[in-house]
Amino acid sequence: MKFRVKNCVLGRQRCVRGYHRLRMLDLRIQQHFIDSADLHYQVAETLAKPVDAAVQAVLACVTGGGKVLVGGMGPSAALAQYLANLLVGGFERERPGLAAVALSSDALTATRWADGQALARQVLALGQTGDVLVLISVDGGETALIEAVQAAHDREMTVLALTGHHGGGLARQLRETDVHVCVPHERAARIREVQHLVLHCLCDGIDTQLLGAQEPV
Repeated sequence: MKFRVKNCVLGRQRCVRGYHRLRMLDLRIQQHFIDSADLHYQVAETLAKPVDAAVQAVLACVTGGGKVLVGGMGPSAALAQYLANLLVGGFERERPGLAAVALSSDALTATRWADGQALARQVLALGQTGDVLVLISVDGGETALIEAVQAAHDREMTVLALTGHHGGGLARQLRETDVHVCVPHERAARIREVQHLVLHCLCDGIDTQLLGAQEPV
């Protein structure tokens, strides 16, 4: 009987500990939503003007017969592909596709050239005067992106940089005619969440300029 009672007590203790762990995880998940929403609210006014400038830069490019090259490294490469897909395939409304290409940053391409030249080589091969290069990064410290900026300037292209932190070496390479959308935060997850929304704002702004305003659904 004592053995059964002891096992029952231990079982209840494990259940209580398990409940507390689940509750802590539940609160942690909620905190992610709260922190993300807070940052979105805080940067809304700050980022509105640079995102507007980004819309105008891309719009001038595509309506003038140019194309948009988009690049990033690691997880940011996925955001680059996402933006290229939205420009070509459309955002929320039907429209003709806009010329956009996601630059490759995969291992096969990256190991083809040394010293982070993979993206820069593609920019030099594909870019022309009047095109726009969009680079997405968390901290702006990747050598490949810094080299890509120089390649874009050699081709007389405008650069649109989406970064976090303070923009790092990437920001320091930008000219006055370039556009820098910088999320003032240190955590990579929060930066990427805001960058995702920035891409939506960019595409919505382009569609609004091309097709006219539409009431949100």
